[in-house]
Amino acid sequence: MKHSLPKTCCAIRLLCCSVLASAPIQSICLGRSAPRALHSNRSRRFLFFPLILTLLFTLFLPSGAHAAKNIMVFGDSLSAGYGLAIDKSWVHLLQQELKRTQSGFKVVNASISGETTTGGKQRIANALKQFKPKIVIVELGANDGLRGTPIKSMEDNLDYIIRKSLGTGAKVLLLGMKLPPNYGEAYTTQFSDVYPRLANKHHILLLPFLLEGVKPDQFQADNLHPNADAQQHIMLNVMQELKHLLH
Repeated sequence: MKHSLPKTCCAIRLLCCSVLASAPIQSICLGRSAPRALHSNRSRRFLFFPLILTLLFTLFLPSGAHAAKNIMVFGDSLSAGYGLAIDKSWVHLLQQELKRTQSGFKVVNASISGETTTGGKQRIANALKQFKPKIVIVELGANDGLRGTPIKSMEDNLDYIIRKSLGTGAKVLLLGMKLPPNYGEAYTTQFSDVYPRLANKHHILLLPFLLEGVKPDQFQADNLHPNADAQQHIMLNVMQELKHLLH
């Protein structure tokens, strides 16, 4: 900032001089028209003063004051708030928590109910371009697991989403998931192992299990989606890891 200040001041001085010089002073006007010309030029000069003041104010604002720093939640129905009022979902509660503790961060929810890692792979580029997030929270894979999607396909898709996000300079938090035991020990183990493997590969933060600590009676009738009572707990699970990226 110290090095750029003299250049900024010179630029402002040049702007002011050029504005004032843009209306020639009628110092050699004679007769009745002279006062009118002077008044006209003086008025035109004063019209530019608000513009100059606005420019000065904008230049010296802190960088964080120009735009919010977006945190993009990129997930499926668990993050889209399936079966809940919007203001009850963990994503909305996260925004409220950040307002209270971390001014300047804004949560944007790019989650879609029913989303798979394949759909996420197709959407990630546009989502990154649209929201320009500083942090991406990736919450995908549950629907792949419930459909019995090959583990390699799911892992490759998540790998792509993470790489695209990191490629923009964003930080990434990966939210892990687990499957019910009726999918078989081999498949459920391979499924849950994907998340720490990708976190280690890309050196990103991992929440091992998004729904850790959610009680059996805190699920909706489908026994898949947490109800409103569980959302605060889920938000705190996410916040436990997200807080390390908020700087």
